[in-house]
Amino acid sequence: MQDQENQDVSNQPEADAAAQAAQAAPAAAPSLEEQLSATEAKLADMHDAFMRAKADGENIRRRAQEDVSKAHKFAIESFAEAMVPVRDSLEMALKVEAPTVDSIKEGVEMTLKQLTTAFEKNRLVEVMPQAGDKLDPNKHQAVAVVPSEQEAGTVVTVLQKGYMIADRLLRPAIVTAAAPK
Repeated sequence: MQDQENQDVSNQPEADAAAQAAQAAPAAAPSLEEQLSATEAKLADMHDAFMRAKADGENIRRRAQEDVSKAHKFAIESFAEAMVPVRDSLEMALKVEAPTVDSIKEGVEMTLKQLTTAFEKNRLVEVMPQAGDKLDPNKHQAVAVVPSEQEAGTVVTVLQKGYMIADRLLRPAIVTAAAPK
């Protein structure tokens, strides 16, 4: 019996601790209502962050569209600025009272220099193959095949020069090509 009393006494502190832990556990754990309100607050924060990110994405897309629109609208502005002096020179040439052949030739040469400068400034490059160059279908358009002493598939004559803007073909060079022997 004494053993049983000793066991009861020794178990008493353990029982008291378990009871205290059972009472403390519900107090430490949040209630369902507290969990729900915390989850709703977290959801509201995430929704707010999502809406801000969505608005930022829309703003970026809109600005990009505006930039593309402006680029299309004003892409030719640089070329137009370079062409205005060429037009001015041509108009001045027409205003000359008593033009001579030499003055007309000099004016045309100066105007051609202005035009060449405008082309270079805007990366407009001539495509002018030489006789004997290999025919390049990406830059040349053969309108005729003529008998020639040259190797077949080479340029014989250039009828009209072509032009490229940067690396893009604007107009192919019109050429005649050597026929196979």
